[in-house]
Amino acid sequence: MRGGSTFAGLGNSSFASLTPAPATADEAEPWVRGELIRSLMRSARGSHLFGAALMPVLVSLCWDRVPVWQLMAWLAIGVSATAARIWGERLYHTRYSEKDAAAQESFVYRYRYLWSASAFSWGLSILIFFERVPVVSQFVCWLMVAGVATFPLNGLALHPPLLRRYVNTLFITMMAALLLRMVQLRFVELHFSYGFLLLPLMHWGLLLRAGRRIHETARNSFELLFHNHILINSLTQQRQAAVSAVAMKNRFLASAAHDMRQPVLALSLYADWLRNEPDLVEEIAPKIVRATHAVNALFDSLFDLARIDSGQVRLHIERVDVPQLLHDLELQYRPVAESKGLRFRVHSTPGSVLTDPIRVRRMIGNLLANAIKYTTEGGVLLAARETPDGLRVEVWDTGIGIAREHLRDVFLEFYKVADHAGTSDGFGLGLAIVARLSHALGHPVSVRSRLGRGSVFRVALHDADETQAQTRISGSVG
Repeated sequence: MRGGSTFAGLGNSSFASLTPAPATADEAEPWVRGELIRSLMRSARGSHLFGAALMPVLVSLCWDRVPVWQLMAWLAIGVSATAARIWGERLYHTRYSEKDAAAQESFVYRYRYLWSASAFSWGLSILIFFERVPVVSQFVCWLMVAGVATFPLNGLALHPPLLRRYVNTLFITMMAALLLRMVQLRFVELHFSYGFLLLPLMHWGLLLRAGRRIHETARNSFELLFHNHILINSLTQQRQAAVSAVAMKNRFLASAAHDMRQPVLALSLYADWLRNEPDLVEEIAPKIVRATHAVNALFDSLFDLARIDSGQVRLHIERVDVPQLLHDLELQYRPVAESKGLRFRVHSTPGSVLTDPIRVRRMIGNLLANAIKYTTEGGVLLAARETPDGLRVEVWDTGIGIAREHLRDVFLEFYKVADHAGTSDGFGLGLAIVARLSHALGHPVSVRSRLGRGSVFRVALHDADETQAQTRISGSVG
């Protein structure tokens, strides 16, 4: 954001025109430096216009005492310096004001002579009025020079090298002009005592000292503002995380209650039916068994997910033979697929991977179970392929597919695509467990799908580091 507020005085400064603070503490120093220069440039306009307004006043005080050509020459120098400052200011606002701290510092370094030119022109004014006009006029001219030296202090102090350049140029030129005038006057006929000439030296030192203090105060203010921004961002993120966690827990409980109600209700109905019709035990018993299995499956998934989220899973990383892993999965899931009339094919590539054999089997098993569940005709392919990044296991199916807008959500707990055939008998926990184990083991999972045509889930089998994997799965707590 940009605006008209300035840092011209710390007592009434406004931060409304600051650029947005970065998100990390590592960027604090560049941001502070950049904001100091931006504040300097916002306050620069008033300083050189103030000096430009005083030039005609000084010329008028010296008009009858100093040759016109000298006055016009000094005025031309001063006007040229002011015009250069205006040009530099416009250049800054069109090319540099929106850029980073490095660009801000580059501008100040490249065009620092613009401030030197202003200081030099006012330092030369000593040659115009010192011991050439009445004492009262001289006093007024001294006040104007002091004002020009002091007025831009609050702005220039935000960049100490520029402050030193401006102040040193002004006072060195002033002292050289004083010395030249006294040589011309042969150090006599002065209206001021020599002690008075010490005042510019004292003013010089006081400006540099005050500039250092203003810079420290301004810098501390910007650093405090930056850290407040970081704190606010952190609190906002924590609040959002807490709200999301509460929403997830509510959804978790509501979905668990909903999914558990159906098999439990079925158990109750079958029990009542069996009590009233004991002769139908052979017909009712298998239904009771299926309902009991459904409840057990839900509890098993809930407990698995809870153990992972609480960090209570202990991983055991070892070398796993991938063809043997696929063979074990084939023995488990081929009968399930064939019982639905589906083809089950396996394509394997030799290779091994460092991983937890139980958890990686659970990951791929959940993908196979989903593929079989949501496929009514065609088949399922379990394949291991060699890629430039290592081995990759793929689970292909010719099932109902997933719409593009639902691909990211299928890994959430209890997520089931609305009005999706075949989803009513699932709990929406299989892929959530896959996502947790994928993160822990460092086996990225990707999915591609076409609605009505089928899906493919890919698991990249990168070698897992046991320490890092255990840290990741323990870091999921909360």
